[in-house]
Amino acid sequence: MKSKSYSTKTLKIALCLTLAAIASTAQAGADKFVAGPVMPEFGQIAKVDSMMPIPKGMKFKVAFDMGKAADVGKTNRQLESLARFINMHVAAGVKETDIELAMVVHGGGISDLANDVFYAKQHSGAVNANRALVKALVDHGVKFYICGQSAAYFDLTNASLLPGVDMALSAMTAHAILAQQGYSENPF
Repeated sequence: MKSKSYSTKTLKIALCLTLAAIASTAQAGADKFVAGPVMPEFGQIAKVDSMMPIPKGMKFKVAFDMGKAADVGKTNRQLESLARFINMHVAAGVKETDIELAMVVHGGGISDLANDVFYAKQHSGAVNANRALVKALVDHGVKFYICGQSAAYFDLTNASLLPGVDMALSAMTAHAILAQQGYSENPF
């Protein structure tokens, strides 16, 4: 049996075609996402034919957790998730007043909730791309808590936090308090 020999050019072409197919597949569903009713500039949503109806009068109290910063110059996808949560539930008929969200931030993620002076020191003079998103979320009642232990490690002070962001003793403390206040923790 003879083994087939392929030219380097043929292999490169095959590799490029394979990568192109993978890339186009990865974006296949992105066109299904549209602006939401509450924050159209953030947290795009898709219409879903859900088989799990949301009970009438359902009240959501959910705590999220964020430990990683976004790439410099980009908004943090975990912050976008908060806008998506609000947009998709309001679009599904839940009153915005029945949605209470909190985000506990620790580790490297704290810089995404810091003012431009602190952010620039951490990221070679870059501007914090999360400012407008955080402001929109705060304006819609989202509570933000920075882990004080992470803040101490990175030398972040209360004066360097974006408006509407508060310092907690620790992320663990914030989650425990939020749980006592009836918040469920979003598992992802």
